[in-house]
Amino acid sequence: MTELIYLFALLISSLSILFVVVFFVKKNQSVEQAILITELKKQRQEFFLPNRVEAYQRAILFLERINPNSLVMRMQNPGLPAPMFQALLLKTIRDEYDHNVAQQLFISTIGWKILQDSKEETIKLINIASGKMEESADSLALSSFILSLAGELDQLPTEIAIDFLKKEIQSLF
Repeated sequence: MTELIYLFALLISSLSILFVVVFFVKKNQSVEQAILITELKKQRQEFFLPNRVEAYQRAILFLERINPNSLVMRMQNPGLPAPMFQALLLKTIRDEYDHNVAQQLFISTIGWKILQDSKEETIKLINIASGKMEESADSLALSSFILSLAGELDQLPTEIAIDFLKKEIQSLF
């Protein structure tokens, strides 16, 4: 009977030691895993952060370039009929957008949606202005009308998008 008690005590102590070893190994494993995950996140941040910053810079540059005020002034071509000037403005916006479309990989979904909405609202503004022009109007008349419509807005869609993207990029730091 005493042999059975010794055997039972030996079994309990062996299982206790085994339990303690397994417990500490698992705890050590989870700590190492947490450290590894933190290190991987840090490396991923170091790798992607410059690309994200560049994407936000390019997105803001795109928005600045399609801002009706700067777009009209940059693309002005006196003597061009208003419909041709409208087509030129719309083509410029679409070309700029196509040139920057890959930036959506690094910009949040909401940020990219706001950028797209801003682009569409700017196109709408140009089309509204063009639709109210006489067929004989020239680019100067259309430019003037676009600028006056833009001036009536409290805040241009491009300005709203720029503000949002600036706040978003600042939250990364």
